[in-house]
Formats: sequence, C-alpha cells, structure tokens
Amino acid sequence: MDAKLQIFLQKFPHLKIQLEDITSATNNFDYQNHCIGRGGFGNVYKGELSHSEGRSMVAIKRLDRTRGQGAPEFLKEITMLSDYKHENVISLLGFCCERGEMILVYEHASRGSLDRYLRSTHLTWRQRLKICLDAAKGLSYLHDPRETHRRLIHCDIKSANILLDDQWKAKVSDLGLSIIGSANEEHSVIVTLAAGTHGYCDPEYAMTHTLTKESDVYSFGVVLFEVLCGTLCCTYSNGRVEQNLVRTWIESYEEKKLNDIVFKDPNIQPLEQSALEIFSDIAYQCLKESREDRPKMAEVVAELESALESQELFESQEFSEWKGKLFFYEELSKTTESPLNYRSEVEFMKLLYKGVLLNGGKTWFSLNKKGEHCEMISIAECLGSEVLSSRFSSKYNSRFAAGTYEYFFKNEVWKADVKTQFLSPGITYTVNLVFTFRHPVIDGRCSYIGLNYRLKEETENSISHLAYVRNDGWWTCELYQLTTDHTTVDLQILFHSSSFFSPLMEIEGIEFRPLENVEHKDENQPISDVDSDTNWEEKMPTDYEGLIKRSENSLQWTTKEEAYSIIHKGLFFSDDEKKRRIWFSLDKNGKKCHMLSAVLWWSYQATSGKRMFCPESRFEEVVHWDSDSFLITTKLQSRLVSTGTTYAIYLVYKLPNDQSGFEAPMEVSGIKRKSGNIIWYSHLTCPQTPVIRPKAGQNTHNPLNKPKFKGLPQQRNDGWMEVQIWEWGTPTTTYKDLMLRLWLRLCDRTKFGELIIEGIEFRPI
Repeated sequence: MDAKLQIFLQKFPHLKIQLEDITSATNNFDYQNHCIGRGGFGNVYKGELSHSEGRSMVAIKRLDRTRGQGAPEFLKEITMLSDYKHENVISLLGFCCERGEMILVYEHASRGSLDRYLRSTHLTWRQRLKICLDAAKGLSYLHDPRETHRRLIHCDIKSANILLDDQWKAKVSDLGLSIIGSANEEHSVIVTLAAGTHGYCDPEYAMTHTLTKESDVYSFGVVLFEVLCGTLCCTYSNGRVEQNLVRTWIESYEEKKLNDIVFKDPNIQPLEQSALEIFSDIAYQCLKESREDRPKMAEVVAELESALESQELFESQEFSEWKGKLFFYEELSKTTESPLNYRSEVEFMKLLYKGVLLNGGKTWFSLNKKGEHCEMISIAECLGSEVLSSRFSSKYNSRFAAGTYEYFFKNEVWKADVKTQFLSPGITYTVNLVFTFRHPVIDGRCSYIGLNYRLKEETENSISHLAYVRNDGWWTCELYQLTTDHTTVDLQILFHSSSFFSPLMEIEGIEFRPLENVEHKDENQPISDVDSDTNWEEKMPTDYEGLIKRSENSLQWTTKEEAYSIIHKGLFFSDDEKKRRIWFSLDKNGKKCHMLSAVLWWSYQATSGKRMFCPESRFEEVVHWDSDSFLITTKLQSRLVSTGTTYAIYLVYKLPNDQSGFEAPMEVSGIKRKSGNIIWYSHLTCPQTPVIRPKAGQNTHNPLNKPKFKGLPQQRNDGWMEVQIWEWGTPTTTYKDLMLRLWLRLCDRTKFGELIIEGIEFRPI
C-alpha cells in the first residue's frame, strides 16, 4: 500500500510539505501549546508554515491509526479538497507522508467550530444568520460544483464541522467521510455503510442504509435548529446520548411554539419576526421525513439570504428612520394595484425596496437604501390616448399592464408628458428613459442610441449617446438631472431619434431615481516604494534578468532587490522588430504593465495622421490624428504581460483646444478570442447631461456625481488623459505572441480634429 500511496501522491507535488517543517512549526507536536482539537482522524495542531499559497498560520491534522482511520481517509481528503475550491469550504494547503506519518495541512479557522458559539452572547442574530448562509453556500457548492461533473455528498454535516475564521466567515470542513456521486443522478443515491454523527443522521438511513445529498440537507436542518435554539441537538450523560432534541424542535414548530425554544439573551438584539419565520420555515423543510420533500441546498441559500436581509434591515439605522414614516407608507400602500401581503414591518419595507404599483398601476414606486423615493411613470401614461394601441407590446415583461411602446422610426417626433406624485423633496434626481431593445445588441454592457430630445419650452436639442444595461435587465439612458422641493414635477419632453442611427426600442417608462454620490478613486496613484514593500521577492518576475538586459540604458544592479527596484519603477527598451520604444513596469501586485508608443502602430495606417515631436511625452513622439477613425494594429508580446491576468487597455491622449468635435462617444470594435466581434464604447470627453432648474453657480450641462463606468476618460498624474478602450485576458500558460487589431471611430462620423495620441497602455484589472 505504501508504494501505491507514494505513486498517488506524486500527482500533487505542489502540496507536499516536509515533516521537518511541520515538527518545527508545532514544536514536535507539543500537545499543551499547539493542540487545538481532536477528531476521528487524530489530533489537530496549529503552527505557522510556508505552503503552496504563501506562509500563514495553519491547522495540522495528524493521523492516529489507533482511531480506525488511515490511508483511505487520508487520500480521500487530498482528492476532495484538491478538486473542490470555494470560499466556504476549508482549503487544503498541503500534506506530509514521511516516516509513517500521514498529515494534512489546512487553512486555519482561528475561531474554531460553530458548536462552541451556539449560546454565545458575542454573536448577534445577524452574525448567526450570516454563518448559516456561508455554510449553506459551501454545502450547495459541494452538491453542485458546476466546475466538475462530480457531485459530493458530505455525509457528516454538523456544527462541529463548520469552522469560523477571524472574520466569522463559516467554512465547511472534514470531508473524510464524503462520497462522490454523479451529477446526472436525480437524488445522488449512494448505498453505503458509512454513518455520520448521532442526532444529525437522516432517519431514512436507519431503514435504507443509503445516504444522498438530501441526507446532507437533513443534517444541515439540524444545524439550523441548533443555531435557532442556541444548543446542541443532543445532550449527553456518561458518554451516552441522554436526550435528542430534534423531535421536540419539530413539534414546537408545528404547534407554533417557536418563541418557547428560540435562543434569547438580553445582551443581543432579538431575531426579527419575518426573519424568524423564514429561517424556521426552511429549517423545518430540511427535516421533512421524505427526502423528496426536502429543499435543494440552492433553495436553502436563497431563503437564508432573505432572512439575513430582513435581519439587517431590522438592525439598521434606515429602519429606525423609516418607522417614523410608517403611517405615510401604510396609507400609500392602500393605493396599490393589488393588496400587499407582509408578515412584519421589515417585510413591508422589503416590498417597498423591490417596488410596488401605485396610481391605478400607472406608477412604479420604490425606496432606495437611504429611504429616498424612486418613481417611474408608465410610458402609456406619458403619451396619453392619442398614440395607437398597436404600438404597445406585452411581451417584454414590463412592470405595467399597458406594456412597452414601440419606437423605431427615423426622425419620428413624439411628446411625453411626465407627471410625478411621490418624489422626495430636496433630493437631486436623475431622469432616465427605461427601455429594452427589440433585438439583442452586440455588446451586453452598453449601446449607442443617439437619442435627441428637449423640453417643450427649449429651442436646442440635447443628445443621449449611450444606453447602459441595469441589474434588472432593462436599459436606461440619462436625460436630465433635477433637484426639486416638491413631490410633484411636470415635464413635457420632445423626443426624436438621430438621423444617423435609430435602434429598435421598446420603451417602458420614464424614471426619477435619486442620484447616488459616487466616490472617484484615483487609480493612477504611484505604486509603493520598494523599501516598504516586504513582499517584493514574491512579486519579482522570473525573467527579470532578461527584461533588464533589454533596457535601452546600461542599468547597474548588484542584488536581486536592486533589480526589483529598477523594474518596479519602470524602464525603456526597444521593440525587437520596429526598434521603437516601450515603457515597462510592475504594478503594486507585481503584475507586468507596459505602454506602447503610438508610432509603433501608426505606420500601419495608410493615409491619416502624422508623426510629431512632443517633449511632454515620455516617448518624445506622438501622432496627430485628423480623421473620423483609425486602426490600432500591434503585436502583444507574451513577455510583456503576466499569464492568467485580465488587462485593461487604455488610449493615452490629449484633446486639442477646440473640442467641439468630441461630444459623441467613440466606438471600438475588434475580435476577441472565442468571442467573435465585440463592440466597446468609450468617451474622449465626459458626457454632458442637462440640469433642469440648476442651483446658483451650478454648471447647466456638467452636473456633479456622475456615475463612474468603464469608458469614461480620466486625468492622469502625468498630465495626459486616458480612457479604457478594451479588455484582454491572457492565457494561464505560456503562449505565442498575439496580434491586437482595434478599429476606433466616432459614432457621429465627425473628425477627431487632430487628436494627440501618445500610445496605448496595458494595466491589470
């Protein structure tokens, strides 16, 4: 067996740890100072070790053959945990198999197991629910990992096998009894004689001697009731089970006597009523006698997320403030299209967060997390009765019974009379058109629409160039920003599409959404000095000597740390083929970055653009462009980027003094590997949104708090502008150089007007 064992372990060379390192970390398995637990496998020790993922405090499980477990369990844990990686499943960091020792090394969960904290007053109900949710996510992953065709049945779910790290994040552990089944089996039925722990075992196991993933669900239901009641499921006397509380818990639930058994302590805030009902309902469903009646773990996760959301709202400052307006919202709810069903004030608040129909089903009303009112008026209400009913469609899952309005004619002018009733006074709103496209767009992130519009009393049009997809699947474009002192606003907006491009749109309504304050972080801060970088050796590229040799200048270094400092700050070297300059450096995480001069790819252009001397550029040369489009064609050298990394590609440029030709966004098209043609949109200048009734001193077409998204220009520390024009992921293994071809053009076909281009830069995301 030893020979076969060693052959098997050769598959995992990266996980091998020397026995000498383990004995040193544990002071030769010092029980008094290093032992942190005991189990069926043997004692567990703590110690600091270097391993496959770095150096940290770890948990070291040492096999004790006298306890009935041996090589099969040892191999099973290595097999399982090397294949199953999830933030809520304990990670295997290494193993040792030397001189008769079998040792497993795991990440260290510093707070130990959940069973120790069931009656702890240090844990709030929010933390308890979060722990249960974490564990449910880990078990759900094992049941349906998606990345593999194999489903794993844990077979020994209990609170003692749910470990907690220093942030109270829960992780499922101890996979030694686990069984692998096929993902294609409906219930993953496995005939086995393996047994879990008394009190947690599926009752059907006693009759059928089979364990399934539904058996894990039953065990997890027991854990949920343990957390709910603040006690272990079994009490013991003289090493024997004295009482099993599971049946008592089930009866208390069925007799609606949960308040008699729920854990209570005056030092912690109580469990909110709807959270209690959601939590206890799913726990009870897990304990159903019939396996077919038990929920899947994905359903358990969804219910626990809902319970946690309720508890978080209950404990929040927003809920305290909202309760002061409860009478107003209760009166408001009487005007809803259909009666609202809720079990508690928190559940009522959650309904308002999601949104309800008011005003005879013509207005969609909701709250944001600050308690500010959001309002969307149905497009049918805005257009009135003169619009043909045949232009409305019910097949796009609109919130409104009237459906969506079909809009696709070029130069068609239509008027929307927008009247609000429920705005929050004193709040700045963004006024959005909400719609969907009749046909899928090429890029699922944003799309060019070229929508012209103006208020009835205005003479000049504004234009919304781009639309963005939201989390709810609908698209939106910003029309105005508006600060109002009243709950009502009356706007008459005239729309017509651009003559250049008119997409087929299905319009749902016009929305007033409170403007969110957006903190813009400077992503161009200089990276930390090497003298304060304690992890510089881990960040040093393996080919650092070759990189320094390619430098234009003769750079002198005597130590590896000096070499890292040189590369860290950046250096020039010449392109192998074109003999033109490239700026190379490392980011704060040790990932390779580089910038290519525009003259590297300028020579590929046939007609437009001219090469110019520019002392402000690090390359001392730039390209002036004066056409409506240009092509970037360059080779992506594998030595200049890190493998397995997603890079953002930035255009680095300056605008001329006359920027009148740069109002429209720029369309970037190219080919991504395995993805076909991709369209990306970027702005060379920040888009302008008109402000209705601006405050004193406020710019009427450049409002504050513009949301930040990919494709907006940023000012760099070196005085140049940059805008992201592409993303590109490098393979995880070595590869040949690749060609990058990107076509850039202004969407309204105006000229770039002598755009000054310094180059393109590749930075890891």
